[in-house]
Amino acid sequence: MTYNIIDVETTGQGNRITEISVFKYDGETIIDEFTSLVNPECLIPQHITALTGIDNALVANAPIFKTIAQNILDITEGSIFVAHNVNFDYNVINGEFKRIGLDFERKKLCTVRLSRRLIPGHKSYSLGEICKALNINLVDRHRARGDAEATVVLFKLLLKQPNAEAVFKEFLNKNSRQSTLPPNLPKATFEALPEVAGIYYFKDKKGKIIYVGKANNIKKRVLSHFYSKIKKAQDMVRETGDLDFEISGSELIALLMEDAAIKHHFPIYNKMAKRAVQSFSICSYEDRNGIIHLASNKSRFVPNPIVTFYNVRDVRLFMEKLCSKFNLCPKYCHLQEAVSACSHYSLKDCKGVCRDQENVEDYNNRVLDAIHFMSNQKEDVILKEKGRHTNEDAFVMIKNGEYLGYGFVDKEEQINHIDDLQTYLIPQKNSVDIQKILRNRLFQLS
Repeated sequence: MTYNIIDVETTGQGNRITEISVFKYDGETIIDEFTSLVNPECLIPQHITALTGIDNALVANAPIFKTIAQNILDITEGSIFVAHNVNFDYNVINGEFKRIGLDFERKKLCTVRLSRRLIPGHKSYSLGEICKALNINLVDRHRARGDAEATVVLFKLLLKQPNAEAVFKEFLNKNSRQSTLPPNLPKATFEALPEVAGIYYFKDKKGKIIYVGKANNIKKRVLSHFYSKIKKAQDMVRETGDLDFEISGSELIALLMEDAAIKHHFPIYNKMAKRAVQSFSICSYEDRNGIIHLASNKSRFVPNPIVTFYNVRDVRLFMEKLCSKFNLCPKYCHLQEAVSACSHYSLKDCKGVCRDQENVEDYNNRVLDAIHFMSNQKEDVILKEKGRHTNEDAFVMIKNGEYLGYGFVDKEEQINHIDDLQTYLIPQKNSVDIQKILRNRLFQLS
């Protein structure tokens, strides 16, 4: 069995390779080496130059990746890909191969994860710190050859540890996920995640929450982050040292929990929801022929809104469903403009008020029914949801159209009135984002 101990330096943004070093090791000696600067075909940021010493002038005459791709394929063929935080180096190299239309697939081993298992108890397992703790000479830090050479020495030491053979075998097992997990995350922490709906927390090594997400299957969703090829996701995974979770029982409760957690913790890897620049409201008015119209407009132009949405698409889709449910005319719901009679491609239930084939009073009565339906959404509402286990129900409480929070209650409890749920309510803040989450559930039109 042979191993390729590899390190790459990159441009940071975009992760284009600026230098690569590969040492081929047979378990006893180095049998081959390939080291090269690489022209990334883009500018190297100043802060990267300050870290690595590699600047644009240094790589100006270096080969581009396509030129050295065959060298890398040849030296790594049939060998195990080894690196300190292997997913970073592997994904960077794999990305370069994809750019030139070639496949690159190798078995992987991570010296961070191996070190944590075989030589536990160290404060830090970064390459610089672990080399310092083990008296490994590390020269040319943040240069590919220097870091790769130090990783070779570390790897030799790991191979000599008691139980190394069994640990290496476990890590190479394709079902072990060891090469997939973040380098600082214990496998047991990941395995403890449930396969149910809820929210999950990514934490750094100091326990600070850096990301909050929601999922119908927490374990499956968390695992998907580890396979992500997006740089931001890869950066987050490298920082991850712990995971936590809360079970919700349902997707809706998970969405509400996620929103509250993000607003409470402000995790650095969560893209905070941007407030909609405009909100749009539905209103009604009567024309000179006595026909009641339903129309939408920017909320600031609607003095008495019936219901409000937060983007044009949602209000239009809702209006289409409303037309279908109450047999309203697309023309008088302003889904079609400047037409003498409706001809909406997806709505064919108009009874002909636009063609004088239906009595105006009959039509208006259905419009009033639709308005009543929308207005009723501002009343007290309890949304019943699936609980976290079979003997529990979840609920979302809305009073006078305002979201108050969610809660969980045992199925054996006698609940006769909305006020009986106050004991079980977990109070939450109402917001535009919450209204957007609840909008689809509150207006379920068939």
